[in-house]
Amino acid sequence: MNARWLDAELEGADTSPERRGKFKKKKLLGRRKLEDLVAEDPDQIADDTIRRLIDRGHITGIVAELKSGKEATAYVARGPRGSVLVKLYRELEARSFKNDAIYREGQWIGDVRAERAMQGRSRRGLEMLQGMWVSAEYAHLWTLWQAGLSVPEPLVGPSPFDYEATTPAVLMRLIGSEDQPAPRLSDVRLTPEEARSAWHQSVRGMADLLRLGYAHGDYSTYNLLWWENTVIIIDFPQLTTRQNPHFTQLLRRDAQSLVTSFRKHGIQSDAETTLREVQRLARERGPEPRVMLP
Repeated sequence: MNARWLDAELEGADTSPERRGKFKKKKLLGRRKLEDLVAEDPDQIADDTIRRLIDRGHITGIVAELKSGKEATAYVARGPRGSVLVKLYRELEARSFKNDAIYREGQWIGDVRAERAMQGRSRRGLEMLQGMWVSAEYAHLWTLWQAGLSVPEPLVGPSPFDYEATTPAVLMRLIGSEDQPAPRLSDVRLTPEEARSAWHQSVRGMADLLRLGYAHGDYSTYNLLWWENTVIIIDFPQLTTRQNPHFTQLLRRDAQSLVTSFRKHGIQSDAETTLREVQRLARERGPEPRVMLP
């Protein structure tokens, strides 16, 4: 498989007329308007998902929109344990990034009819894919958090029974504060010393993922936060394992994305050198696992 084909698969979208017209009668849930997510009386909130999160006690209300991406919009919320980041996914057909098949290759579904529905992208299949996308982010977050990696703390779970009930939202502890959420590394200006520290932390973070058998799938300064001189890795629904036949290519692509995005901070490296360093660090001992309180 060549790199051009891989990049096309990773960035591609289904634009066939048949697919575009299939669900044209159904209003797709894309980027929600902030006014639909807030109200003085929670029962008057227009968005079903936010009302459900409030009813279940996960949050007390949405404060502000933080950032809108290709597949989801992040909101700052308040909750019983402090500030919360609510990542609210759009429906699959309403996303600008739709081709997730390459990340799912190698996954075992265990249900032939479900697999057929997802491959055919029927309405039921799309609902299943949506649920898998959200559940995958929760599951990965819990694995990485418990392993001691520098990632946001998931706030629902670790039982899938709990976090599947929040679909299409993923809830995690907000990095930073309500008034000053942590910025992405792509959006900050660093001193040369800070840039070197951020680079080494980012390379080690990629190695920590590899040690656990993961490739991020979209590893760059756009998915790394910078807070109190610490790099925090985010965005995990497309995380892939060694069972994926494209694992090596995705890992190499992560190294290239990291190298390219760090050039703005004055860091000069190349993908192959970075990948070798990641592989070397992955053979070393990782961070101390976090102790889960009962």
